Amino acid sequence: MPMHTKPSFPCTHNRVFDTGSIIAERSAWVVTWITAATMVIEIAAGWWFNSMALLADGWHMSSHTLAIGLSAVAYAAARRYAGDSRFTFGTWKIEVLSGFASAIFLLGIAAMMVAGSVERIISPQPIHYREAMLVAVLGLAVNLACALIFDRARHNAVHAHEHGHHHTHHQDLNLKSAYFHVLTDALTSVLAIVALAGGWLRGWDWLDPAAGIIGAILVAVWAKGLIVETGKVLLDREMDHPIVHDIMDSIETGGTHIYDLHVWRVGKNAYSCAITATTHDAAVTPAVIRARLMPHKEIVHSTIELCFCPHGRSNSATVSTCEVCANMLATPAPRKT
Repeated sequence: MPMHTKPSFPCTHNRVFDTGSIIAERSAWVVTWITAATMVIEIAAGWWFNSMALLADGWHMSSHTLAIGLSAVAYAAARRYAGDSRFTFGTWKIEVLSGFASAIFLLGIAAMMVAGSVERIISPQPIHYREAMLVAVLGLAVNLACALIFDRARHNAVHAHEHGHHHTHHQDLNLKSAYFHVLTDALTSVLAIVALAGGWLRGWDWLDPAAGIIGAILVAVWAKGLIVETGKVLLDREMDHPIVHDIMDSIETGGTHIYDLHVWRVGKNAYSCAITATTHDAAVTPAVIRARLMPHKEIVHSTIELCFCPHGRSNSATVSTCEVCANMLATPAPRKT
């Protein structure tokens, strides 16, 4: 097959396990343009009025513009390639990858804020407080407006995915990362206002760079949490989720035993699983196993390998383990949770 030819698999089923969110995508684009415009104003004003807190807020916002724009692009890419068979388990992880990249951006922003603030502590510069305060208030107003846009999108996303799942609803990590960028921007705006007010009214010039350092610490904490969340998904670390125990409880009955199980997420509330099991019951088939999984609507794709052990014998009346396949002859004892 030529390298440029896209493979075609006519017998495969639908691989769109997550439909994304048009509302979230539109919100990301709107916030991107609003943030970009405000960024230009704040950086120019911070440089002109010589405010470290305002410059930190502006450069912070510049990185947010890039990160939120990346979130919007990720939504568009996931939607565009949703039907592409080259993506084995769909395109949802494009959004998660965007969230992970945004979290890395946040860490970079925190480092820049610390470096700039330390430099200003070492070499203090005069600040035009009144003008800088006006621009900081403008930045805060814009950030709050953007936060409301994203909050509405998050609210709609939660309601759109409420289909009676008994497990905890997973958030849109791409939207959450964009929302965090707006929140951190609002935080640095608040800190800039407090720092400027303290310097203007009390002469506390040191408060301006101190605010930058405090903001950087909070930004780093939020970034770490987002990296952990998105990293779990990208590394398929899902085997501690309650759905894993539900799968085992549904299948391991009547002498059927799972000896290899893999579960990973392919959507915000969608999972795929690969199961290898042994059974002593000739009536149990892969179709029966799949039917046992049907009550768990989160399982949208399953691969089942079933081995039949016809012996099912034990040389001891007190032992319930098959001496041939070493698996349980009857329903196993409840597992510890």
